[in-house]
Amino acid sequence: MSVQEECNALTPPNALYDHALYLLRESPDGVPPRRGYSLPKKPDTGEEPPPWEEAKNAIQEALSPLPDAPGTLHHRFERGGIRTRHRHLIQSAVAELPVPPEEVDAARSLGRQLTRTGTTGAAVTAGIALLDRLGEPEDVPYLSVLGLFRDLTRSAVDALDLLDRQSAAVVWLAVYARHDELRPLVNALWTGNQQAVGAELVAFPASARFINSAVARRIAEASQLPDLLDHHYSDTDLLARAGRLLARMGCSRNDPTDLLAYCDALRMYDSVVTRAGLLPPTLDNAAMLLSLALDLDSGTGVLLDWSPGRRATLLESLRQLLAEPRWAAASATAGDADQRLRADWIRRTGRQPFKRPATSGRLRIEVVAGDPADREPVEARILIDGRPVVPAVFGRGPAHSPEHLLDEGRLRAGAEPHEVQLAEADCTEGCCGALYVTIRRDSDQVVWENWRRPQAMPGAGQPAPELPAYRFDTSAYDTEIARAEADRSWSWPARTTARLIKAGLLEKPELVRRWNARQGWISTGFEDPDTTVVTFWYVPGLASGKPERADSALQFRWVIPDDGTPPEAQAAATLRRLAEEDPKSYAQVCGGSRERAEELGFSWPDSA
Repeated sequence: MSVQEECNALTPPNALYDHALYLLRESPDGVPPRRGYSLPKKPDTGEEPPPWEEAKNAIQEALSPLPDAPGTLHHRFERGGIRTRHRHLIQSAVAELPVPPEEVDAARSLGRQLTRTGTTGAAVTAGIALLDRLGEPEDVPYLSVLGLFRDLTRSAVDALDLLDRQSAAVVWLAVYARHDELRPLVNALWTGNQQAVGAELVAFPASARFINSAVARRIAEASQLPDLLDHHYSDTDLLARAGRLLARMGCSRNDPTDLLAYCDALRMYDSVVTRAGLLPPTLDNAAMLLSLALDLDSGTGVLLDWSPGRRATLLESLRQLLAEPRWAAASATAGDADQRLRADWIRRTGRQPFKRPATSGRLRIEVVAGDPADREPVEARILIDGRPVVPAVFGRGPAHSPEHLLDEGRLRAGAEPHEVQLAEADCTEGCCGALYVTIRRDSDQVVWENWRRPQAMPGAGQPAPELPAYRFDTSAYDTEIARAEADRSWSWPARTTARLIKAGLLEKPELVRRWNARQGWISTGFEDPDTTVVTFWYVPGLASGKPERADSALQFRWVIPDDGTPPEAQAAATLRRLAEEDPKSYAQVCGGSRERAEELGFSWPDSA
């Protein structure tokens, strides 16, 4: 909390809404600060909050029956020890509250009184939750102001999303847009300066560092981007930025459900693709259009509610455009290393989204390497009946890499059923789950069944439906798996080198074990995909079968630049060196603990 905010909080108006208005008037230019405002502090009563289950019961009792006056709910919450920290329980309880038709007006009135006059975060949260169910356009200004309290932002935005997407997006950006580079755009959106909005839309950096899928969607919603494109038909800078934001929305490394939640997604695809011929044929624009094509072919874009044939028409339009000599030449003028990396990706991937499926059948696997400028993942996209499985039923991260799913034969159907993890949440399985399916062979069919995943899709709020069992013709299934496993057209030299090193160590694990080490992950560098990275864990005594403190292993990282020789030669040289020299003498410590590193005589890196 800022000094000014702390001073303001000492004598707050009674209603939180009035206090938010006061803070907004005090803010420079009437624009809220990044991260919004803190709720005013309440005097510490010294009482411990009730345990979670007890608080849940107290909230349900306070809401049943729904009181006629806001003061009654305030009193019930105070008596039950309910505080702002219980806001998620309050939202859930209000969402599940039965409201008969004859009580709707009274419940809406209570929600309005609580949002306009409520003096505690708990009571105002209940009011917002009621308007989430029963709100009307007249409630938008109040929800927008209350959403500036960061403890109330998420619930206020949820309610606004149902009433006014633009207002919801402006509030979301005002509080959650973290980077200073985005503040001029946010300020223009908040003040409604349309001329400045257009200028700032094309001014901020559009790299993945600044723009994830959620930020991209909210910018498009807040600026009403399709209308802006219509009003500035020949503005190619704005058109390119619109395409860039659309590509970011479908990014599987973030949250692909942002594209599905964007109500104007179909209109945006139409606007960008049908006008793409106006764009100058630059490397950036070629990469953006190819990203859109990949998404329309096998990514989240497939899942939108397309009219018959429209998606195919847009793909064909992109195919024809990118095949023109002027666009083909765009990737031939790359300058620095990053541009050459991107140009190589375009040349390698350029035809992929426009090919007909290699095999017929219900199952299709497309290994897609995304734009390297955004450090997009390489994923083995699985499509069943033409629909990509992972964004359709999971939506918390990309499909696993081809090395994980294909190189190790996990998708093959054997005699015994086996469970396969198809995807993991970007934040790890322990946080937000993973997607599993059991694969088994049943006579002349292969069956995918017994799906496991989180109980709800991101942002859905409702339990996810049970997934059906899928059956595939065995011959067609085996043919598709074999084709996908053999296909290396998506790969590049450093990635191929990594695969060959991994295969060599799988065949000869003693190459690292002899140095008291066990293999870690092997792939290409995240920041520099033209390097191969080999990691391993050092455990003294491992080679003799008497490991010392195996739970305190030290991780090492060996970075191998691409020297231009064939990947087979680079992998063979790497394996020879592992056989002849202790890798701890040339690899760098990158994980474990400083104490363990110093204990074993190794330097701890400053960046670890």
